[in-house]
Amino acid sequence: MVGSLVGRVAIVTGAAQGIGEGIARRIISEGGQVAGVDIQGEGLASLERELGGSFLGIKADLSRALQPELIGYFIGYTIISFFLAWAWAIWRHPRVERGIFTQGAFRANNGIVGLALAAGQYGDYGLSVGGVLAGAVIVIYNVFSVFILSLYSDEVATDFRSLIKNLAKNPLILSVVFAIPVALADIELPGWVMTSGGYLAGMSLPLGLICIGGTLSVSAFKRSSTIALDASLWKLVWVPLLGVLGALAVGIHGPALGIIFLYLGCPGAAASFVMAKAFKSNDKLAANIIVITTFASMFTLSLGPFLLKWLGLV
Repeated sequence: MVGSLVGRVAIVTGAAQGIGEGIARRIISEGGQVAGVDIQGEGLASLERELGGSFLGIKADLSRALQPELIGYFIGYTIISFFLAWAWAIWRHPRVERGIFTQGAFRANNGIVGLALAAGQYGDYGLSVGGVLAGAVIVIYNVFSVFILSLYSDEVATDFRSLIKNLAKNPLILSVVFAIPVALADIELPGWVMTSGGYLAGMSLPLGLICIGGTLSVSAFKRSSTIALDASLWKLVWVPLLGVLGALAVGIHGPALGIIFLYLGCPGAAASFVMAKAFKSNDKLAANIIVITTFASMFTLSLGPFLLKWLGLV
């Protein structure tokens, strides 16, 4: 039926020619829009000119994005960085602040800042690899954050049953878990659901930043400045530095190494504040860490790639 796909957006791989091109044309003829992925940039550009605004070509080599060694290292080091930050918190900081410190020191804003930086620095390769890496650690970030915040929260039970319950109620984890079978089963959601979800997704980060800004206070910063600065130093310096050295040790070089640095050196995620609030932890400290890392990362994320290029590593 003509027009049956109005309001729908599809991602079509191999869209520059053959079967993929045919599928893309059919979807557009039914009123849908297509994001076409292919390694052949010229073919994609030709289709963009022909099909107009209904077709967006994305030049990417998905076979290069699926690098098991790179993905495995990134996941493994993310877990290691959590335990390193936790160990440092146990040694250096009061018990009540250890959960916030650990989350702020290891959790990065990969889905928004990291992916944009990777795409801007390394083009289609960065977009492809960055998307895979961001998807690979989102559950890890949330599971470990729930664990550490539960462990050190005076307001939340810390027994095993309560921990599992908190994990099961975490909205970010639930969204990923429920999205997987929907994607695998190729279930098509109603257009109004997709549109509403898109609006909510677009509003989430600005609303989170507004809440963070409203939480900031000079007095709170003075009380927790040492902890916030220490967590920020871990987030922007020690975690990416150790991560890059480890990547070099296992043979990761070139653009992949640059993406590792960008992802590990991203500022703290706004979701850290939301989770601190949910667990009745020190949300002001979480907000301070996010603000400090966001501003300081403008320097570190510029200096890091420069040094890697100067040393001939990327």
